[in-house]
Amino acid sequence: MRRLALVLALVAPSAALADLTVTFRDGAPKDRFAISYDGACTLERLDVQIDLGAAPAGLIFDTTSAGAGVEVFQPLEWVVGTASTSDVTDGDTLLSMSLDNVTPGAAWAFTVDIDDTTSTRQITVDRSEMAGALVRVEGQAAPFDANGRATVSLQNCLS
Repeated sequence: MRRLALVLALVAPSAALADLTVTFRDGAPKDRFAISYDGACTLERLDVQIDLGAAPAGLIFDTTSAGAGVEVFQPLEWVVGTASTSDVTDGDTLLSMSLDNVTPGAAWAFTVDIDDTTSTRQITVDRSEMAGALVRVEGQAAPFDANGRATVSLQNCLS
């Protein structure tokens, strides 16, 4: 019986794990988010959310000259790859995007302006202020750390 269980465990398909990592880098006048997929399988689509509202620093997207953001503003612009995104208006805290045709090693990046609403230097957001913001993917979530990095572990395919 033990041998049968061992044989079944060896031949049964197992779920392959993958990571989706999002990194934030502050910049002037544009902040940058980079996204990378470290998985063995090609996926038709991944739905991803970046939730700034979970960060204690009161982070918001600053995309227009009028609205909740201060001084400098920058609309969302894809600089590596493309994705379908929700409309991001000035003062929003949530960005939803769909990454299509996700292949092993795929990478995307976009620029946008992020402001904080809790300090005197609202136009400058450093990596540590991103801590606590969330990345959500396929029912999983991971917070950004003090280095501006969030990694969501996914169970994405059978191998």
